[in-house]
Amino acid sequence: MTMKLSGARKQKESTNFYSSFDQLNGVHPWMESVEDGYVAYRVRELRTGKVAYFNFILAKEMGLISPDHPLQMTEDLENKLIETFSIQIINEYDELTQRRIDPETVRPHRHMATRYLQLQHANKQGKTSGDGRGIWNGTVYHRGTTWDVSSRGTGVTCLAPGAVEAAKPLKTGGTEFGYGCGLAEIDELLGASILAEVMHLQGLRTERVLCVIDLGKGYGIGVRAAQNLIRPAHLFLYLKQEKYETLKSATDYLIERQVSNKAWNIPTKGPNKYDALLSCVSKAFGEFTAQMDIDYVFAWLDWDGDNVLADAGIIDYGSVRQFGIRHDKYRYDDVERFSTNLNEQKQKARLIVQVFAQMVDYLKTKKKRPLRDFARHPEVLKFNKTFDQKRAERILYRMGFNETQRNNIFAQKNLFEKFDKEFTFFERAKISGSTEKVADGVNHPALFNMRAILKEYPKFLQESPVPFEKRWMTDGNFFKIILSSFAKARDARMGEKQQRHIEKFQMAYRALVVAAAGKQKPETIIKGISERAEKLNSDKRITGNALIEMVEEIITEKKKGLPMDQIQKIVDRLVFENNGLPEVNTSRFYKDLQSTPAVKMDLYAKLLSLVEENAESI
Repeated sequence: MTMKLSGARKQKESTNFYSSFDQLNGVHPWMESVEDGYVAYRVRELRTGKVAYFNFILAKEMGLISPDHPLQMTEDLENKLIETFSIQIINEYDELTQRRIDPETVRPHRHMATRYLQLQHANKQGKTSGDGRGIWNGTVYHRGTTWDVSSRGTGVTCLAPGAVEAAKPLKTGGTEFGYGCGLAEIDELLGASILAEVMHLQGLRTERVLCVIDLGKGYGIGVRAAQNLIRPAHLFLYLKQEKYETLKSATDYLIERQVSNKAWNIPTKGPNKYDALLSCVSKAFGEFTAQMDIDYVFAWLDWDGDNVLADAGIIDYGSVRQFGIRHDKYRYDDVERFSTNLNEQKQKARLIVQVFAQMVDYLKTKKKRPLRDFARHPEVLKFNKTFDQKRAERILYRMGFNETQRNNIFAQKNLFEKFDKEFTFFERAKISGSTEKVADGVNHPALFNMRAILKEYPKFLQESPVPFEKRWMTDGNFFKIILSSFAKARDARMGEKQQRHIEKFQMAYRALVVAAAGKQKPETIIKGISERAEKLNSDKRITGNALIEMVEEIITEKKKGLPMDQIQKIVDRLVFENNGLPEVNTSRFYKDLQSTPAVKMDLYAKLLSLVEENAESI
């Protein structure tokens, strides 16, 4: 006999099934560790919205849903997500105007908007800056790992640049002051959902998007998660303000979280812990910045340590782009100032490490010395060495060489350097003319597409029927493969100088293959190199412009009635295209995406065509 559940009992069982979300109640250990490191806000449930995207894979990794949960939204899960994440702060404007709020919708715990340093604020000591439109939902603990969860688009805080400029409380949703609305646009959130997961699958440390709530009228709430969402900027403001005890508490918090999550193997007590932290930071930033350099990932780094995680990773996808080719002259126009460019990321990351060195010295001596004193600090110099080593390794990885083969190459002195000289000659060449305006900034486009030759050259070597030492690509074919779509008529003519470099490139490339093979014949490893290079230099790479146009297309279809579950399937499918890259350790749950139900194929085909059209763009 089947017993029908009462409504109340059914709701209770549903709540129990997703009870892990109840951890996200606004309480966060930062509140205890750094008492003046945040502004606390009462929060109310909006009790509205629809789930536009939910990261089932991430939720399984975090233990928020069961490992065997199907990759599809249920009514109970959606209700729980709306209950947990569809929230808004009761800000200073609401308090001042005595806005009428149903007390039943007010959450029991206040949520924090954290304080951190931000260059766009007039105050360069972090006294007015921090989370301007976001709050922290709390932490999730699962299998020995603690995850941070925060939301953006939850209302304007007193730390928003617009609120500081206005010098008065702002109403959430107002647009009178820049960066003072407090809301997040749904296209921005969907773009971040796709790109963050793609970065994760490429092996870059990054925040990830857990959930996107569509509130209607083009706005939404984006929920981000990472094992540590603390930025260098969360610490640097106390260094600038010379608040020793608060800086010590904040730094100790960072160390303890990293150690408890087994991310750093360093002491949590004793005089050496800060030096050990600096060593971890130097290594992490050197590796992270080198990977972004070779993968053509633009993330606006600067000395304030705002747009980056403290353990070196991407946070805030508002200005992050993945270029198709090396557009290292592109600068984002942020109205009042231009961003750094790809070439400057190394110098800015080194400067962040230098500020960390200054901070550690201050923690050890209680005396703040000038930043310039640390320009030649051993850990700053180590950053340079780490960057160079990782950059070399990443180029060879991108070419398709496995770890053993890379080690064989590095064992031969100056072999990689000879190849790198030729690779860099082509990679950094620009089209004729000068810097030009683009939709959101300026750029001087790259002349050559080196990803194309890294993919095609091993294929040519593999398919050529003659002995390995006689396999030479004609200069004309080589030049045709690498010439980018940005080339002007006069750029498309190959000169003697370029011919010489093409010859040297091929000689250096082939020498790498011979060295990589070790005691084997080079022919025996070409097939494996070619297969890896094909995957690592895929035509399905989503550039910044492609992402913008794809999300615009999805939003247009949504307005025409595209169901939310189709948006979910499309994002999952786009993400899965990037799964399975060599040497990238990812969750076993990604295999579940293989069985994702079919997407709306005409729309998906249109999105892929946008990827193809923008393959070489910024």
